[in-house]
Amino acid sequence: MQTERGRNFETGAYRDTDTGKLDFEGFLSPAVIVAFAAYMQKNRIQSDGCVRDSDNWQKGIPQDVYIKSMWRHFMDVWCNHRGEPARDDMQTALCGLLFNVQGMLFEVLKENKR
Repeated sequence: MQTERGRNFETGAYRDTDTGKLDFEGFLSPAVIVAFAAYMQKNRIQSDGCVRDSDNWQKGIPQDVYIKSMWRHFMDVWCNHRGEPARDDMQTALCGLLFNVQGMLFEVLKENKR
């Protein structure tokens, strides 16, 4: 039973209320995270065969690079949606778009901390 102050469970356990707390489990999809991680893993391999660190992007990529790449991936998403030829399939295009949105947001959040 939940009250303003907390939650009492049939077992006798008690927890504070979860009101106002971030609901990561509800906001995120495990299937999306797995698909995105698989996309990122595949794209760690560079053209010379070297494998970049998984967090390499966190070193900093200029926002203008993100926005240009974001547009290319968005165009692939749009073309797939409209049945037009695209460079990548819908899942790959969406993962590429997600990478760029996340990376650009990461840079914006870094700026806002300063």
